[in-house]
Amino acid sequence: MSKSPFLQSVRTEIRTKQYSYRTEKSYLYWVRQFILFNDKKHPKVMGNHEIERFLNHLAVNRGVSPGTQNQALCAIIFVYKHVLKREIENLQYKMTKTPRRMPTVLSPDEVASILQNMDAEYWLITALLYGCGLRINEALSLRVKDIDLKSRSLLVFNGKGRKDRYTLVPGSLRENMERQFAHVRAVHESDLADGFGLTSVPASLHKKYGPAMKDFGWQYLFPSVTRCVHPIAGYVCRHHLHHSSYSRRLRQAVLATGITKRVTAHTFRHAFATELLRSGSDIRTVQEILGHSDIRTTEIYTHVIGDRRAGTVSPFDRLPSS
Repeated sequence: MSKSPFLQSVRTEIRTKQYSYRTEKSYLYWVRQFILFNDKKHPKVMGNHEIERFLNHLAVNRGVSPGTQNQALCAIIFVYKHVLKREIENLQYKMTKTPRRMPTVLSPDEVASILQNMDAEYWLITALLYGCGLRINEALSLRVKDIDLKSRSLLVFNGKGRKDRYTLVPGSLRENMERQFAHVRAVHESDLADGFGLTSVPASLHKKYGPAMKDFGWQYLFPSVTRCVHPIAGYVCRHHLHHSSYSRRLRQAVLATGITKRVTAHTFRHAFATELLRSGSDIRTVQEILGHSDIRTTEIYTHVIGDRRAGTVSPFDRLPSS
């Protein structure tokens, strides 16, 4: 089915609109699932009824999260709007409810304990997640040119919501960053000596800049161990480390510390925001650094600060000592 003319037309439309490769894979997956669920009918002969059945199936039978259900819906709507040129309106389906959960937050001691059980680039990735408030994909996508150690600033290019933003770089990471730059340069010079040296970029940028993609500044801060073929443009390049590689190393480090909290790469971003607010940073500044569009997203961290939340003290702490 992946080679079907219809799915090829969907892929072409996605690339024309310059969606990310991750979005392309996700959308194609959900379009395939939609077609298979409806006995391989062509989407042009289907409509609201089939879409509603599929979405309810995801919620009831597969138990997907609200975000996953919404992702599937976005993929289907994209197909009808941009490929089949049809508007889908008045859908009647059961959207799974999103539970409001408090973020898991690590204390500075717990962060330090995890860092002690990590090394090399994995240590530095974790330090940037906690020290800069980055998402894991933002950290792995960093390029040499995005970091200015003199001004201690870091550019997050095309972050979530296709927004650029600047964040701070901890001064204590300068030597670690310089060592990483040296590592990247050594890998890059080896690639050049082998007749390669191109970094992976969106196909449109490769077409526009071409050989400039061999410049050192364009190289990823955390390059992959091996070269690969670009999935769209077809040239041999070096991508960044895969997030699964970091996740495995993080899990090993957390197990070694004995921490029982559920820790993911995003947990360090939560800890970063909480510590900024706890130390007195203005919530609007934290919102800007994190790249939140809505202040309410940032406000959730005020609920986990504990004894410094608006100066509130538990009545138990006011009891006379026995």
